[in-house]
Amino acid sequence: MPQSASNWKDGYWPTRLGNNREMKVCILLLATLATGVVHAAPRAGDVTAGKAAFAACASCHQVGPAARHGFGPQLNGLLSRRAGTEPGFRYSPAMRRSEIIWSEKTLAAYIRRPDDVVPGTSMRFNGWLYGEQKLADLFAYLRTFPPAD
Repeated sequence: MPQSASNWKDGYWPTRLGNNREMKVCILLLATLATGVVHAAPRAGDVTAGKAAFAACASCHQVGPAARHGFGPQLNGLLSRRAGTEPGFRYSPAMRRSEIIWSEKTLAAYIRRPDDVVPGTSMRFNGWLYGEQKLADLFAYLRTFPPAD
């Protein structure tokens, strides 16, 4: 038989649902999940999926032994390189002044919102569509191309 309504207004939970602490933990967990505060970490980057993700970059950038500058610089050895320093490419003044060292964190932010990271950059890309996993895949692919000798 259900407990009386007075138990609810007195701050007690029905005993069938457990004690106060258990119920509060359950509600907190559900609220956290509903607000998206808990995110699953992306799995390790997949090179094959990263190659597919790079297709969106390939209209301006190249990678690989025969990579050349296009509208954007070639990206061999990009991660850990200082922004605006690849020889032979004409960077925007904003990029040359940026002093960014490309890491997965800085590159992810730049891909998502280039003008927020380097105001005045010439890069135009709708990378905000890239989720954490797609970025992890892209970075795994980029890491397969070391700097040119």
